[in-house]
Amino acid sequence: MTVTSTPPGIPSPARLENWLRAALPAEPRGPGQPGGPGGPGQPGGPGQPGEPGDIRLADVQLIAGGRSNLTYRLTISAPANAPGGAGVGADRLLVLRRPPLGHVLPTAHDMSREFRVHSALAGTAVPVARPVAFCADAEVVGAPFYVMDYVPGMVLRSRQDTAALTEPQNADLSEQLADMLAAIHGVDVEAVGLGTLGRGAGYLTRQLGRWQRQWELSKTREVPGYDQLVARLTAMLPPEGETTLVHGDFRLDNVLVTLSPRPQISAVVDWEMATLGDPLADLGLTLVYWTDPGEEGWLDPDAGPAGPGLRTDGTTSPGFLTRAEFAAGYARRTGRDISRIGYYVAFGYFKLAVVLEGIHARYLQHQTVGEGFEQEGLVVPTLVARAHAELDADD
Repeated sequence: MTVTSTPPGIPSPARLENWLRAALPAEPRGPGQPGGPGGPGQPGGPGQPGEPGDIRLADVQLIAGGRSNLTYRLTISAPANAPGGAGVGADRLLVLRRPPLGHVLPTAHDMSREFRVHSALAGTAVPVARPVAFCADAEVVGAPFYVMDYVPGMVLRSRQDTAALTEPQNADLSEQLADMLAAIHGVDVEAVGLGTLGRGAGYLTRQLGRWQRQWELSKTREVPGYDQLVARLTAMLPPEGETTLVHGDFRLDNVLVTLSPRPQISAVVDWEMATLGDPLADLGLTLVYWTDPGEEGWLDPDAGPAGPGLRTDGTTSPGFLTRAEFAAGYARRTGRDISRIGYYVAFGYFKLAVVLEGIHARYLQHQTVGEGFEQEGLVVPTLVARAHAELDADD
């Protein structure tokens, strides 16, 4: 092993290398296969490692930009005769995902859930990285984690990122994002083995309760308007809607995009909050992040350089659909009634406020990895206020 650095969250590259030697020869086993989720001897369990292989962990790099789970690019080498080897001296790139450091809330950052979703969606109309192996043993890196194939692609987050694209390219990418959200909500969950991913019915009621509990576990101060917001969301709850697969955090910077010969979504990432629920809740949160021209910097209350997870103005570059156009395009694709979408957008602001308060709590405990985390706590009151404004318009 030649790894000389130990990125935060990977305390012992040697232990990780030993685990990889045992895990990599095994192809990921899908639902119903021996050793796979629901398979013989593994009711609902993750895929299992195979026989040890002769591989070497050559490099571990933290991939910057994430605000929740930690993501690393692994470079491994294996001789040509090793299972999974790509030739003498050839490198293989993998990606490892693990929970954040410290202050991990109950039911949050479930790596087995992400691995299960990746396993189920591989080969469907929703592109995901091919899952390789799951590890439930917290002794390896300090928490459960999983490994998947590396997928080439860029993360486009800011206006600076998307300014390099032409107007027609940005318009095309907007349409692809609407196509992809509709495709996620069109997955036959029973056919792919995700019929038990969530309870479905009563989704919004459960979500309200869940995020209130997360707030109580995370909050670092009293935020004006929060209690009133919860009361209004409860009182204005829409009737029970359709149940589909929901991503839980679908936005521009949660897809990987290749740019040549034309922008193309190569993978949808960050499935930690995926479940079965109301697809309009997914759309509502996407619209929270979808920034219209003139709104640049609304998640940057200090008016300074925003951190990687705060900049959401990538959709303000010329050619992108507006927020209203994106919503209308989704409605055309799916035939769903979006007349109450203001409620779902307000719910998205509420959910994001709770998530950012949790990140702020980790920042105060010095348990964040990277830069820009001082911004998260500042924007929570803005999110609460925006939620109230959406409910005022929906009332």
